[in-house]
Amino acid sequence: MTEQVVFWLVVLALCAIVELITMGLTSVWFAGGALIAALIAFICPYFWVQIVAFIIVSVILLVFTKPIAVKYFNKGRIKTNADSLIGQRAIVVSEIDNLKGIGEVTVSGLDWSARTEEDGLVIPEKAVVVIKRIEGVKLIVELDESLKDLIHLEKSDVLLSPEHIEEQDD
Repeated sequence: MTEQVVFWLVVLALCAIVELITMGLTSVWFAGGALIAALIAFICPYFWVQIVAFIIVSVILLVFTKPIAVKYFNKGRIKTNADSLIGQRAIVVSEIDNLKGIGEVTVSGLDWSARTEEDGLVIPEKAVVVIKRIEGVKLIVELDESLKDLIHLEKSDVLLSPEHIEEQDD
């Protein structure tokens, strides 16, 4: 075997070892490129041709097969910690008002600070909200529209928006 073939087999082995240690689905694509470069080294003595083949094959594998592999490997992945809260419903335990910087919800037995996406929108206590995303230690929520008709709020508990505030002042 030539020195170039040995070089590419060492690169292949290193990439495989890094992939086994990290399980990050990154260096495996370069291992594929190194394998092709090693095969080319048998028939072509020009190192620059081997490098070009290594780069092209690695990029093609990375771009076209990584999304499929990630989807397949993450299929049974269970969301943990805060990620699992997104999309869940929560109960407002303290009025949510971005302008006042107040608001708290309970979800899965834990209390979280909460804000809405829109300033000027007030969500009253006991309303049901859906968690849209997490920013720092605050949940960004919106009123659960599917339950809006089922919630019987007192007249004073209506959602307050700038238009409602002006109407109430009249």
